[in-house]
Amino acid sequence: MPEKPVMLITGASSGIGAETARAAAREGYRLVLAARSEDKLAGLQQELGGEENVLTVRCDVQSESDQKAMVRQALDTFGQIDAVFANAGRGGEPGGFSKADPGVWKDMILTNVLGVGLTIQACLPALRETRGHLLLTGSAAGRVTIPGSMYSATKWAVSGIGYGVREELRGSGIRVTLIEPGMVNTPFFDEPPAHALKPEDIANAVMYAVAQPAHVDVNEILVRPTPEIE
Repeated sequence: MPEKPVMLITGASSGIGAETARAAAREGYRLVLAARSEDKLAGLQQELGGEENVLTVRCDVQSESDQKAMVRQALDTFGQIDAVFANAGRGGEPGGFSKADPGVWKDMILTNVLGVGLTIQACLPALRETRGHLLLTGSAAGRVTIPGSMYSATKWAVSGIGYGVREELRGSGIRVTLIEPGMVNTPFFDEPPAHALKPEDIANAVMYAVAQPAHVDVNEILVRPTPEIE
C-alpha cells in the first residue's frame, strides 16, 4: 500500500493554514504544520490524529535556519514532502505610505516576501524528488492598486514570485499554484469583517488544486466574496 502523501503548511496555527490542515487531513494527507505559535499547533496536532499523522514545527519563516530545520524534520519523520503551502503572512496597518509604522512594514515584508522565498528554497529539493505541488498564498490585493497599501505591494511581490518560480521549474513536474483570496475572516482582523470569505473557502481552493491529475497545473485561483445583494 503506498504511503499517504505529505503536505507542509506554514502559518498553520490559525485561519487559512489551520483550515487547510483540517481539509488535507480529511483527504488522507499526513501533515507538517509550521508556525511561530507552538501551543496552537499542539492542539491542532491532537485534533488531526496525533504524532503518527501530524508533525508540528516551530518556525519563524524569516529565519533561513528555521526553514531548513523544518524541512529536515519533515523528511526525518515522513521521508517525503508532496505538497507545500507557503501560507505564512501578516497584514499591515492604517497610515498609508505617509504615516504607517516602518517597523511594521519591515516585519511584513520579511514575512510576506522573504519568508515565501525561503520556504520555496528550503522545500524545492524535496518537491523535486516527488514531483510535488507548490502553493503560495497571494491575495486579490496583489492584483489591484490599493491606495497607500504596503501589504498590497507585498502580495504583488508574491504573485511575481509565483510566476517566476513556475518558469524556473518548467519541465520539472512540479506544479505551482497561486491562491489569491479576497477579504477573509481571519485573525488578521481585530473585528470580524462584515462581508468576507471564511478560511474554509480558501482551504477548499487549495484542495481543489492539489486534487487535479498530474498533467493539470492550476496556475491561479482568485476567490472573492460574492457582492452583497442590494
